[in-house]
Amino acid sequence: QVQLVESGGGLVQAGGSLRLSCAASGRTFSSYAMGWFRQAPGKEREFVAAISWSGGSTAYADSVKGRFTISRDNTKNTVYLQMNSLKPEDTAVYYCAGNSYGSSWYAPNQLYEYDYWGQGTQVSVSS
Repeated sequence: QVQLVESGGGLVQAGGSLRLSCAASGRTFSSYAMGWFRQAPGKEREFVAAISWSGGSTAYADSVKGRFTISRDNTKNTVYLQMNSLKPEDTAVYYCAGNSYGSSWYAPNQLYEYDYWGQGTQVSVSS
């Protein structure tokens, strides 16, 4: 069992950067694949990035490749999303998610593959 809490969202101008953090409570964090999703007003929740148990495998949505980087520090029970070169279309509520049952090498990219979710944090990018 794990509880996920996101932080680091805010308002930034286009071209700026933010780093989101997702802190996990519990003792099983190192065995979870972790992901980030986002949902803009009136749109479906979409995949952003994911990282496997060990951090050796990552996956990114085409829309954020080259701009966003996912990482994790299992000693701190925390996963990060570094967001650079932000665009107005990145504006959304960003959710941290955990997969407790997947393969150790896998970075899931589907909503149904995650069984734990944070409350979300707002990211707003002005033009």
